[in-house]
Amino acid sequence: MIRIDENPTHELNGIRYRCGHVQPFGATIVGNGINFSVFSKDADSCTLVLYHYGQKEPFIEIPFPEQFRIGNVFSMIVYDLDYEQIEYGYRFDGPYDPENGYRFDKTKILLDPYAKLISGRNQWGKLPDFENEFQHRGCVISEDFEWEGDKPLEIPMNDLVIYEAHVRSFTKHDSSGVKYKGTFAGLIEKIPYLKELGVNCIELLPIFEFDEFEYSRVIDGERLYNYWGYSTVGFFSPKSGYAASGPMGLAADELKNMIKQLHKNGIEVILDVVFNHTAEGNEMGPYISYRGIDNRTYYLLTPDGYYYNFSGCGNTMNCNNAVVRNCILDCLRYWVSDYHIDGFRFDLASILSRDENGVPMTSPPLLEALAHDPVIGKSKLIAEAWDAGGLYQVGSFPAWGRWAEWNGKYRDCLRQFVKSGAECGPEMIYRIQGSPDLYENRSAEASINFITCHDGFTLRDMVSYNEKHNEANGEENRDGANDNNSWNCGVEGETDDPEINALRNRQVKNAAAILLLSRGIPMLLAGDELGNTQNGNNNAYCQDSSISWIDWNDMNKNKDTFEFFKKMIHFRSEHPVLRRTDFYSGINSSGYSELSFHGVRPWELDTHNPFHTFGFMYSEYDKDYHTGNDCFIYCAVNTYWEEVQMELPQLPDGMKWNIFEYTYSDNTDNNIFDNSVTLGSRSVMVLIGK
Repeated sequence: MIRIDENPTHELNGIRYRCGHVQPFGATIVGNGINFSVFSKDADSCTLVLYHYGQKEPFIEIPFPEQFRIGNVFSMIVYDLDYEQIEYGYRFDGPYDPENGYRFDKTKILLDPYAKLISGRNQWGKLPDFENEFQHRGCVISEDFEWEGDKPLEIPMNDLVIYEAHVRSFTKHDSSGVKYKGTFAGLIEKIPYLKELGVNCIELLPIFEFDEFEYSRVIDGERLYNYWGYSTVGFFSPKSGYAASGPMGLAADELKNMIKQLHKNGIEVILDVVFNHTAEGNEMGPYISYRGIDNRTYYLLTPDGYYYNFSGCGNTMNCNNAVVRNCILDCLRYWVSDYHIDGFRFDLASILSRDENGVPMTSPPLLEALAHDPVIGKSKLIAEAWDAGGLYQVGSFPAWGRWAEWNGKYRDCLRQFVKSGAECGPEMIYRIQGSPDLYENRSAEASINFITCHDGFTLRDMVSYNEKHNEANGEENRDGANDNNSWNCGVEGETDDPEINALRNRQVKNAAAILLLSRGIPMLLAGDELGNTQNGNNNAYCQDSSISWIDWNDMNKNKDTFEFFKKMIHFRSEHPVLRRTDFYSGINSSGYSELSFHGVRPWELDTHNPFHTFGFMYSEYDKDYHTGNDCFIYCAVNTYWEEVQMELPQLPDGMKWNIFEYTYSDNTDNNIFDNSVTLGSRSVMVLIGK
């Protein structure tokens, strides 16, 4: 019996084809053919352009007959193609009238927005042929990866310790010791390290296909790239240049294997996704895909046809348009179902709340749809709750009980407080509680707490530099933020002064201790646990160099810092009271407040005036948390430049305070206390009552 969709109705130069299936969009293998389906509301006509893999000229161009168009979708099945040996694109014809938003140009060959793999940048840093009229080409893949029963892990949000990393930077340095440096395969070799550290979630900077040569230039003999990848070319395709097997067209399988291996080791994968803009830029930018397919649908346009620029990158996607909204939903469903991704961090997510005129919406359809979508219903959704147009929504991002947020207020407060910013003391109380002032209508797990991320100083640089040092970026040090809330401890940059280096190490541990003992979800920047430095560069977006790469030799120099991070992460995992998601701080079964705050005398802290020194205590009761024993956790914090005597809260009979960690000294031989401790200058002491 012959199926109808296996029966061609048309032929052109020996290529047989017929009307295709409207759904799904993209290029899909069907029987002995490939189904091509693409949307355009305003185009007059569309032509499918087929290439033999790697060839500059197409071997055939097939116009879609009018009967192959249903509604605003062109679809066609083409038979007898070797899907592994073809590349494809489209030409669209229609009006060219920029003032009214039309930018059709049939001389341009355009990338399918739904392409599952994109060729043209298959090998990182390989200089492309810029004369080629079709730079980014769609490829067809077979979705036949053997997952061996794997699925998204669905670790409870409050149990996560997130580790933000750049795929290439993580293993590119020679000291990484991996075989395939700077790749998905290379990251697999570092899984034992991640397990030893104790993190259970890795958040990857953009891995959707992007063009590292966008705005590439050579400065002082060094090529600068679009290194971070926050400029998406294709939302459904992995970055081939991040795969050791990219030149063989196997990036999708390599990425899937990386995810499977991470899952086998109990580590979730969150992707940093960029739906706020695309790589096509402003009016002067290139035709890659959306501009030439349906400009008025995909982008926010001013009344005179220019691009709104709430992203700071030239254009802004029209995210709450029904078609674009469905495209984003299709994309995320695909990454969850076909790549088993555990969650997503949305870059400049406030843009996703703007309407077609750029006005913020109270109930944005896209954000609501994402919150309630059946496929991504258990995926983590994390918003960078601001945009480049001045919209700042930390604490007020439309959430529907599903969205968490990068808590920029936590970062700013902690940075200022640890460098003796006493004025931030009262706010620090809220941040440690999980920011109830921001998330009282949600929970503490809405707060992604962090000190550092890819954008800004590393933790080591935060305590080593007062000013940014971005000269290597070739922009005369104008780029990057100026409000770093950093302190160099007395000398700008690297120094041999042992006292300053000891203070810097202490400050790193002080900040990390408070972070990992705060309620909310902690996020670490990869390399901070090793004392990684970018030499004061706080905007390494263009640096494919030792500035960005993690130097694993730092483990030898800063082993104590690594051990501190590892110990504190493990401590957090052992104590459920630290991960509680509601804001309860009243009396629990222990007879003590579950979370309480103290001054230099117990139970006495003026939270309305500045302070340098305070303590906070968790009471963890066995019958509440089934931890195996009653436990009290006390964190004594001194950001003052002199030592301070601090009285400790009285424990139940038979219990004493024991030092668990002390950032001022590794010597904890006399580690049992009854009533008080002496805190060294700028130090944190963690005690356990048992």
